Amino acid sequence: MNDSPRKRNARPDTARRNAALQKKMRQQKIRRQKALLIGIGLLLLFLLSMSTSACITRNRKAKEAAAQAEQKKAQEKEAKKETKKAFDPVSLTVSVVGDCTLGTDEAFDYSTSLNAYFDNYGSSYFLQNVKPIFSADDLTIANFEGTLTESDAREDKTFAFKAPASFAKILTDGNIEAVTTANNHSHDYGEQGFTDTLNALEAEGITHFGYDETAVMNIKGIKVGLVGIYELKDHLERTQQVKDNIAKVKAEGAQLVIVIFHWGNEKEEVPDSNQMTLGRLAIDEGADLVCGHHPHVLQGIETYKGKNIVYSLGNFCFGGNSAPSDMDSMIFQQTFTITENGVQADNVTNIIPCSISSEYGYNNYQPTPAEGEEAQRIQNKIEERSAMIPIKES
Repeated sequence: MNDSPRKRNARPDTARRNAALQKKMRQQKIRRQKALLIGIGLLLLFLLSMSTSACITRNRKAKEAAAQAEQKKAQEKEAKKETKKAFDPVSLTVSVVGDCTLGTDEAFDYSTSLNAYFDNYGSSYFLQNVKPIFSADDLTIANFEGTLTESDAREDKTFAFKAPASFAKILTDGNIEAVTTANNHSHDYGEQGFTDTLNALEAEGITHFGYDETAVMNIKGIKVGLVGIYELKDHLERTQQVKDNIAKVKAEGAQLVIVIFHWGNEKEEVPDSNQMTLGRLAIDEGADLVCGHHPHVLQGIETYKGKNIVYSLGNFCFGGNSAPSDMDSMIFQQTFTITENGVQADNVTNIIPCSISSEYGYNNYQPTPAEGEEAQRIQNKIEERSAMIPIKES
């Protein structure tokens, strides 16, 4: 039987549909391939862009690092120049004097007291004969032994010294810039008296140090560390304090270290073993100069490891006695040279023999350089007592 016309037309239609489907599939495949290629291309462009950006960033960072390195190098070079400039040799002269008791005991006769001289002649009277010496140096240090207070809370002791706060001007009028307060009369009127004293000193611009309080002064661009130790009460138990306070000022940048002790025994002409032990310890720990007081007489000078220990400077501007049996005193001066290598070992010293009074036979509280035979007598005394210092055992 022959197929109907509809059946005969079915095959061509199916063939066309298959052809159209295949064509459509090929077109979809091509579109997918194109999309894939575009995606790959975009990915490659993105990666290329990231790579280029990273390269640019690396280059920029490298340039910045190079610029920073160059800047740091320039700064270090400039710093070296400044350091070299800062450490050009500096010559610094220091004067040190002994006990300055600027006041009186309430039991003393007022008419012959230091306070009476202040009321009659003013603050500039006392140090006028040594002021030219102190004006010519770079730093003058004294032992401030007494109180500047209005307190009436006197300690129960044989002698207790005080004066009004205005007496601090004696120091500034005489060109004394720094004082140690570590001594056996700083608390004659208790803690209040001590606090009042420090306030009075500060009001006059006087640097104070002592006990656990240290000071670092800038003198001609050189940092000078000041340490004051009170030895009388517990002697060698001050060993750790000596070490700690010297270490403290050195940590604060001190290039020159001066240690002042209040030590020894009254009227003794030769230092005791405690003085020698602590004085030498201070040098071992880094002090460049050691000075002391309290005996009220001069003791000798020892050179230990190239550094000086002046065991007792004696009295100086001393309101503690209107007619002491021994009025010999001195100004100890040392000129230090500081370079980029530290303090030079040139040991340039100048001993200026003095009397605590400008009058013979009594104390008018006006320390004065000795002259002629009197100066030579005091100089000989210092040399003789220096020779009496026991030699350090090896």
